Amino acid sequence: MREEHQVASMDDWSPRILGIGGTTRAGSTSQRALHDALEHANRLGAATEMLTADELEFPTYAPERGAVDLRAAHMLELVAKCDGLVISTPGFHGGPSGLIKNAIDYIEELRADERPYLDGRAVGCIVCAAGWQATTTTLVTIRSTVHALRGWPTPLGVTINSACGASSSPDPVDHAASGLELLATQVVDFARWRHAALAGQDPVAAAAGGTP
Repeated sequence: MREEHQVASMDDWSPRILGIGGTTRAGSTSQRALHDALEHANRLGAATEMLTADELEFPTYAPERGAVDLRAAHMLELVAKCDGLVISTPGFHGGPSGLIKNAIDYIEELRADERPYLDGRAVGCIVCAAGWQATTTTLVTIRSTVHALRGWPTPLGVTINSACGASSSPDPVDHAASGLELLATQVVDFARWRHAALAGQDPVAAAAGGTP
């Protein structure tokens, strides 16, 4: 990971997008969806990193404990440096999984950061569940959590019904490809617009990835 950048021209700057998500089951729908969204962000010129379940199994967040788990500290370092995020969670009983919610709770440790919490960053939200009801209620919950952390949920949130993956149907992640691409585009575009505004550059050129 590069050191924190100074505001630079669009010629020598690319947004850093961090992906957080997945489950402890290898190859889960939420992990594959996260991977595909970040792959599209890469194609748009972003530098991406992904943290999945094995890297997100932290102790239950308790602010009174003081020092945080080393893995949590690593996540916080990446969050503090990133220009946008993608969060992908399974829907568990109408809300995000405990694993993902606990990881997000650790962002409280960034309350005194130069950019506190998720301030100034777009966050793409992806929810996967075996049924549409769980996807929609969880999406509302995770977007509300992003708002509480001062982040900007992208206009599009992607919901994937994993129960639609019968052998006669398209793979549910493949079926959501256009939505995942649009979500990633919105995260990357927002990062470029904000960077251009801070640098006194043209946001339209920034969204196109070009030089104003």
